[in-house]
Amino acid sequence: MKPKPILEEFELPCGVIIKNRIAKAAMTERLANKKQHATKAIADLYQHWSSNGAGLLISGNILVDKRYKEASANIVLEDESGIAALQEVTKIATQNNTQFWAQINHAGRQSSIFSTFKPIAPSAIQLKKLMLFAKPKAMSLDEIKDVENRFVNTAVLAKKAGFTGVQIHAAHGYLLSQFLSPKTNKRQDDYGGHIENRARLLFDIVKRVRQILGADFPISVKLNSADFQRGGFNEEDAMFVIKKLEHLKIDLLEISGGTYENIVFLTERYERESTRKREAYFLDFAKKIKSETTLPIMVTGGFRSQKFCNDVLANKELEMIGFARPFITDLNFPKAFLEDENYRVSDATFEFKIKKMKDFAEAGFYDYQIHQLAKGKSLKPNYNPYLAVLRLTKNEMVKGWF
Repeated sequence: MKPKPILEEFELPCGVIIKNRIAKAAMTERLANKKQHATKAIADLYQHWSSNGAGLLISGNILVDKRYKEASANIVLEDESGIAALQEVTKIATQNNTQFWAQINHAGRQSSIFSTFKPIAPSAIQLKKLMLFAKPKAMSLDEIKDVENRFVNTAVLAKKAGFTGVQIHAAHGYLLSQFLSPKTNKRQDDYGGHIENRARLLFDIVKRVRQILGADFPISVKLNSADFQRGGFNEEDAMFVIKKLEHLKIDLLEISGGTYENIVFLTERYERESTRKREAYFLDFAKKIKSETTLPIMVTGGFRSQKFCNDVLANKELEMIGFARPFITDLNFPKAFLEDENYRVSDATFEFKIKKMKDFAEAGFYDYQIHQLAKGKSLKPNYNPYLAVLRLTKNEMVKGWF
C-alpha cells in the first residue's frame, strides 16, 4: 500500500516530533470567565479535539494584556493566577501524544469597544468598521517595550501552564501585524519606515522568547503573506521577515493573510486561479518561501481532500496542513479524514445579505458551533446567521461591559 504522507511524523528543527501532519489552526473560543481564565468549557472543547487525531492543536488567542482584548471572553495570561486553570486544559489537550501550542497575541487597534475605548497602536489610525473600534493612541517607546515584555512573559507562563509550544501571532491585523504594515505604521522612529524597523518588535520578541524558553521548545510565528490592501504589508515585506525568522530559528511558520478590513482569512478569499484549482489558499506564496528558505511551513485554508494533502506533502510544498472550520463543522474531523482517503470535508453554507456585516455573521455562526461543541451538544449547520450576529453582539456586550 502506498504510504500516506499525512500520517507521517514530522520533526521540528528544535527536535520535537509532531505525530502527523494535521494541525488545528487557532480559532477564538470566547469561553473564558470574568477573570479571563480558562474554564471547564474550554477543557471540554479540547477534550473533544485532542481525541480526534490531530497532531497539533493551536489555542485561540491568549492575550498578553487584559486591557486590549480581541474578544470579551478571551483568555488572558499575564500573571500566575491563570496558570492552574490552564493546566487542566493542557493536561487534557496533550493526551494522546498531541502537541498543544498557545497562540499569544495583542489586539492593538483591533481591540473592540467591548474591551476598551482607548486602544493603542503603532500610529493613531482608526479601524473604521461597524463603529466597533475606537481611535487608537500612538504608542510611546515605553509602551512598545512593555508590549515586548508582555509577549515574553506570556510565553514563559504558557510553558509553565503545560503548553508544549507557543505561536506568536503577527497576522490578521493584530498589533504585531499593525507594526509590520506601512498602512497602519506611520512612525518615524526605529519602529517605522523600512520593513526592518517595522518588524523590529516582532524580531525582538522572537529573539527573547527563544533565549528564555530554550533551543528545544517549539516557537512558531503566524504571518500574513500580504494584507491585500494597497499600500499595506506585501509579499516582498513578508519574504524579508521570513528570512530573518529563519535566522532566529523559529520552528514553524504559518502563512495566512488579510486584516479586519479585508478578511481574507474568514470570508471572501484572495485566490489566484491556479490556487483555486489546487484547493488551498496561499500555496503559491509557500512555494516562493520554499525556494529561498528551509523553514518548515504550515498553510491553513482551503484543504478539503486527503489526496490533495498527500500530494502537496509528498511534493514537499509544506510540512504541516492547517484546518480551522472543519474542526467545528464536522464532529468526526480529522479522525474520519485521516482514516478514509476518499473522505472530503464539506463547508457550512448560509445566506447573509448585509455585505458589510458578512464577516461578523460568519464569526457569530462559527462561535455558536464552538460553544455547542464545548457543551457536548449537536452542531447546527442551519443556524440562522442573523441570530448569530445578535447572539455574538449580546455576548460581547454582557461579558465586556457588565
